[in-house]
Amino acid sequence: MSSQQHSPAEHGTDSQHVLVIGIDGVRFDTLQELSTPTIEAIGDAGFLAPVRVNEAGPTISGPSWASVFTGVFADRHNIANNQFDGHRLTEFPDVLHLAQAHRPGLPVFVGAAWPPLVGEVSGGPLFAEGGFRPDPEAGDWGAQDELVADAAEQFIAGHAGHLGSIVVCYLGAPDEVAHADGVGPTYRKAITDSDARAGRLVDAVRARQGEEWTVIAVTDHGHVDAGGHGGDTDEERTAWIAAAGPGISGAPDGLEQADVAAHTMATLQIAEPAWAHMSGRPFGKIRNG
Repeated sequence: MSSQQHSPAEHGTDSQHVLVIGIDGVRFDTLQELSTPTIEAIGDAGFLAPVRVNEAGPTISGPSWASVFTGVFADRHNIANNQFDGHRLTEFPDVLHLAQAHRPGLPVFVGAAWPPLVGEVSGGPLFAEGGFRPDPEAGDWGAQDELVADAAEQFIAGHAGHLGSIVVCYLGAPDEVAHADGVGPTYRKAITDSDARAGRLVDAVRARQGEEWTVIAVTDHGHVDAGGHGGDTDEERTAWIAAAGPGISGAPDGLEQADVAAHTMATLQIAEPAWAHMSGRPFGKIRNG
């Protein structure tokens, strides 16, 4: 989703930007049944497609989000569940850490209410530099997601854009609601509420000028009807990705969750040797083998 039509070169900048909105535990079939205008608009501008959680790991948040943000699968990042001890994130770092190592000064933001993503909890953080985490006493998961979205929106609106940026906003309410109530009305509302929060971030992107933004929305796994995941049913193992931005058209063949990290690196025009270790490939790039 480009905020205007000029290329970064025309402005003498590296103003390519990536916004990743991670929404935990959203079943693809349920998503298709709901009105989610933000995710639908991303899909209309690029693609919205199912993606099977890679068989190297279980249908659990820790391994799936690690694959999304490191570009490698569970057999390499070594996160097999929601306890991250024994991880290999030093060898396979998160995409924000890796991008900053090759582009010093790159503005980045990550916000999440789930502690292992940004805090030294359960063997975390997944993101080496940590990030914004709302006060756990701020309210339920919906209230905490609201604070995460607020912080991400403020970062998008306020950061200097000439070096590009990566923004990661994790919204966890749908997963928590499904665990508590199953795949029912409150779960569906948590999904539409998450879409509305994502819409605020997309609006903030559109308000910026002279930049090109790639916007990616992604989930980690699905749920069984009663709530819960970790098994191998289609409902659990079918995730999805929506993406729009420069060079993105239809859904690529062989889509993988790990492609999110690789596409982020390619979008920021970081030389491929820096991320050649990734199992993921940029969207649209032919996958060999």
